Amino acid sequence: MANLLRYWATGNVRYDKAYKIQKALAAKHLTNDPQNVILLVEHPPVYTIGIRTTSYSPEEEERLKKLGADFHRTNRGGLITFHGPGQLVAYPILNLKTFDLGVRRYVCTIEKAVIQTCRHFGVDNVRTSDEPNETGVWVGNAKVCAIGVHASRFITSHGLALNCNTDLSWYDHIVPCGLVGKEVASISKLLNREVSVQKVAPVLVGAFCDELNCSASNFTSEEQQEILKEIS
Repeated sequence: MANLLRYWATGNVRYDKAYKIQKALAAKHLTNDPQNVILLVEHPPVYTIGIRTTSYSPEEEERLKKLGADFHRTNRGGLITFHGPGQLVAYPILNLKTFDLGVRRYVCTIEKAVIQTCRHFGVDNVRTSDEPNETGVWVGNAKVCAIGVHASRFITSHGLALNCNTDLSWYDHIVPCGLVGKEVASISKLLNREVSVQKVAPVLVGAFCDELNCSASNFTSEEQQEILKEIS
């Protein structure tokens, strides 16, 4: 395992700050100090839309904000979704060339890592979508993990959102990922017991390392402070 995946668990952080961290980590790949890092976060309630989403009117954006959530337009793939407490959001900032991956295989790698993670906790019948060109991880008719990535010059950003013990009522106000007639689930709901982000995060990192055939190492506090100082 020659390749190394660094992991950085930030805890609860606003979406806009996490995006700045992603951009700073991505920029390091264009220097002589590239690092493959997976950023692990929870967000305060926020709705985000991707590049395939029909433009939301100011009125629709304001409606969602009045629920107590932020709203952000992004350059990731995918449609509208929700991020919030109890959801593990992972942003892998990787050079795909390092792992000999194209974008499609990279998305499949994310799905496999999430499936392995869900199975670790005892979730049965977890799978990818039956529909072509539809990403994410499912159990029956319910989506437990949404995926939306961006890649530029082989450097990835954005990533996945895995519901651990999320308040799923936030999804009632949107059509998640544009999937009419589908449901949203969490690991806790599927197992009928509490499974926290803190329990899931290290398992997901291990699953990523299995799928990428690499080892893991903590992104040190000194390295973290360097990035945080850069974006401040």
